Amino acid sequence: MSLVRGIGNVARRWRELNGMNYWKGLLDPLDVDLRRNIINYGELSQAAYTGLNRERRSRYAGSCLFNRRDFLSRVDVSNPDLYEITKFIYAMCTVSLPDGFMVKSLSKAAWSRQSNWMGFVAVATDEGKEVLGRRDVVVAWRGTIRMVEWMDDLDISLVPASEIVLPGSAINPCVHGGWLSVYTTADPGSPYNQESARHQVLNEVKRIQNLYKNEETSITITGHSLGAALATINAIDIVSNGYNKSCPVSAFVFGSPRVGNPDFQKAFDSTIDLRLLRVRNSPDVVPKWPKLGYNDVGTELLIDTGESPYLKAPGNPLTWHDMECYMHGVAGTQGSSGGFKLLVDRDIALVNKHEDALKNEYSIPSSWWVVQNKGMVKGKDGRWHLADHEDDD
Repeated sequence: MSLVRGIGNVARRWRELNGMNYWKGLLDPLDVDLRRNIINYGELSQAAYTGLNRERRSRYAGSCLFNRRDFLSRVDVSNPDLYEITKFIYAMCTVSLPDGFMVKSLSKAAWSRQSNWMGFVAVATDEGKEVLGRRDVVVAWRGTIRMVEWMDDLDISLVPASEIVLPGSAINPCVHGGWLSVYTTADPGSPYNQESARHQVLNEVKRIQNLYKNEETSITITGHSLGAALATINAIDIVSNGYNKSCPVSAFVFGSPRVGNPDFQKAFDSTIDLRLLRVRNSPDVVPKWPKLGYNDVGTELLIDTGESPYLKAPGNPLTWHDMECYMHGVAGTQGSSGGFKLLVDRDIALVNKHEDALKNEYSIPSSWWVVQNKGMVKGKDGRWHLADHEDDD
């Protein structure tokens, strides 16, 4: 077995840590094993962002940088051997969205004009099953590019979600139209979205559940920002439509915008076998949006990265919303007692992975995570060309 970092007593306590009792008695002060569990799923959420090709000059902009087999190690997840990625998720959208929502290639030979890579489905390996205590199925949804810069330009109209949430119910659950479009849009002529992101995930979850029907399983959904909104919709969809086959479904979401109306909240919070832990950073503006007509769902874990002595003060909207800063906050929050102490040994250099959050005295460059030479490779002819895509074997 390879060295496992930062998992703690998850194998013994996983039901409790995934919300069997709605995290009662675990949040303030924040239980150390729960910190590790949250960060484990947070890293998978971050991986879905780190793996995105954001270079619009590339013909592969909006796709994944790496193949499924090597993905988790290439994006430097702490324990890449615990999960095997079984499927990449692709999504498209029919409503008008700001440019930061979907990454579009400027190349005339673009891999896709409509679809974007939107995350992955993974299942615990045999090693992972031993460490995690069960065969965990994970769906990780990708977040957006700097959502705080364009969210005020986004239409906040609500649309019915009765097909997804409690089909046949008398109540009227509605969700944000943009989130639902990304989740449900399909195009028979598309090479990547003949099936919607929704059905890609549901069919893969069903396949994995059937494959491991004689084992103890769980389903865990995670995401940050837009990915958190999609994770919220996906989680209730799986349970409402019976794809979990009565195994527990938990969602760990970070910096989530609000998803739906009061009826959506009522449906979500009353659904059996469904739990959601919503991690919110106090200064982050995204979780407070949209305001009118929307309600929060699930159980809230409030952190405040402003308490960290490692981060620049006061920070800014980008660092307050950054996923690595969220995990830093989870590692060190002291809850209502105030203060900050890293009870999980998480490298502080990671908070500068995509932003400029760490104090200069630590001598860590900002936005330091880049593919070597930004994917440029020197050929045998001495000329440089862009090679920023890996096909699956």
